[in-house]
Amino acid sequence: MTAPGSADLLEVPTPEPGPGQVRLDVLAAGVCHSDLAVLHGGAAATWTLPFTLGHETCGRVAELGEGVEGLAVGEQVVVHAPHGCGVCPRCLTGRTNYCDRRASLPAAGLGLGLDGGMAEAMVVDAARVVPAAGLDPVAAATLTDAGLTSFHAIEGSRAALAEPDALAVVIGVGGLGHLAIGLLRGLGTTVVAVDTREEALVLARECGADVAVLPADARGAVPARGADAVFDFAGAPSSLELAVSVLRTAGELVVVGSGGGSLTVSKPGALPSGAAVRLPFWGSRPELEAVVGVARGGGLTPRTTTYPLADADRAFAQLREGRLLGRAVLVPAGT
Repeated sequence: MTAPGSADLLEVPTPEPGPGQVRLDVLAAGVCHSDLAVLHGGAAATWTLPFTLGHETCGRVAELGEGVEGLAVGEQVVVHAPHGCGVCPRCLTGRTNYCDRRASLPAAGLGLGLDGGMAEAMVVDAARVVPAAGLDPVAAATLTDAGLTSFHAIEGSRAALAEPDALAVVIGVGGLGHLAIGLLRGLGTTVVAVDTREEALVLARECGADVAVLPADARGAVPARGADAVFDFAGAPSSLELAVSVLRTAGELVVVGSGGGSLTVSKPGALPSGAAVRLPFWGSRPELEAVVGVARGGGLTPRTTTYPLADADRAFAQLREGRLLGRAVLVPAGT
């Protein structure tokens, strides 16, 4: 990315790993709504340009920097992309997504202010990579955000989902939402999926949703008591309004999407008594290891559409127009 709104494909020298780093030959890089937000200005206005987009990456280790141990050339890995200060207690345990200094950091992560994976090669700190041998590289790339963020959001609601006959509502069956449905079904949770697109409702059923409905029919699909947890992957004004309306007393509202909606918190107010609201962000490195394990066990099956890296603009356009189901993934030539 050379300027806000400009994603150009450029020839640059192959990066070389420094001490503690590895160079990866990129096998696949996911495309996310966050990439669209960056392209159209947003936080990119405060980041140093140029940089390479791509925060969902699967690659093959091509070169080891000085002092790197425990990895081998040729090994397939995925990349934990959230950026942290590296020295606070959270960063030291792999929770860079919740770094104590996040507000003052110069970038949010690889591909989000720092060079990411929409390239033929990238250099990353060895501490960021997670072994992912045996997985399809296209599917593996999606695990690093779509899978990881969904997993992290659900893990934080395990107590609510342990209620007898627990029911969860998933609003927005996109790149993250369709994986969240699979993860919730793996816990034995009843799932009601909601989306404005009929084709997304078909995908929701394929992923294991017990019920998949349009927003107008959502209230009738949820028991009178409400849902134990509502996962809003849109975060838009209309989706938040719906989420609050179907939430159970002492239920959990988990706002994952960044669609510009807002909540007024007051007591008493629109939220039911005892409600908890969470705003999860990405996930930790140990959680990414867990997500890779779930995928290896068959518990995550991403729906993907692949594009050549040189055709990134078409992937961005189709995502922007709402024409994609699941996750778009870019594949460099020759992989």
